[in-house]
Amino acid sequence: MDSVPPVPVESPAAERRAERELMVLTVENLAATAGVRGRLAVAPRVLDAMRRVPRHLLVPEEARAQAYADRALPIGHEVTISQPFIVALMTDLADVSPGDRVLEVGTGSGYQAAVLAALGAEVRSIEIIAPLAERAARDLAALGYPVRVRQGDGYAGWPEAAPFDAIVVTAGAPEIPQPLVDQLKPGGRLVIPVRSARGGEDLLLVRKAADGRVTRESVLPVRFVPLTREP
Repeated sequence: MDSVPPVPVESPAAERRAERELMVLTVENLAATAGVRGRLAVAPRVLDAMRRVPRHLLVPEEARAQAYADRALPIGHEVTISQPFIVALMTDLADVSPGDRVLEVGTGSGYQAAVLAALGAEVRSIEIIAPLAERAARDLAALGYPVRVRQGDGYAGWPEAAPFDAIVVTAGAPEIPQPLVDQLKPGGRLVIPVRSARGGEDLLLVRKAADGRVTRESVLPVRFVPLTREP
């Protein structure tokens, strides 16, 4: 499946705006408390994008009451979507600008993809679980987000659409997938949780320099569902 809505428009959903504002305030406070990478705030444009994306319309109905709580939410098939703070942090690390080509690995509910699209990125997203890919493609299209969604093995990336300015992986990998590094533009960023020897994962920011040299920075310990692969 490779689905894209025909016209990019801003979501018309206005309900629960106050809850989104409270969610953003919580994210700001957590960022300041955590002192992530020595920074005191997530970029305002990231927070603004999160204010505009109706998270409650991108989770199953049974999870909507908790949509704006800062917690991971189950979306079926033994999968969760990340808490808003982690979504904000990963988006900030990806450092997306309008017009950037971005790959997301692990579509889930489509929320992270919607936030990236709200920043003006050209987003492609891969989800290995077919029902989740189908639901996310449908929901993103209904809300007007121009995200291409494909069902498949995200470890291999999306080579025909490469190179990418940024890649965001929303599942814990055993290592940094070389195909994703190969599909980064020079100057590109890969944000990925990678299995840690102490358990859980470390959230890494991987940069590819103009000369092809790759550096990695550990940001903070996290816990994600595992990145699964097709047999």
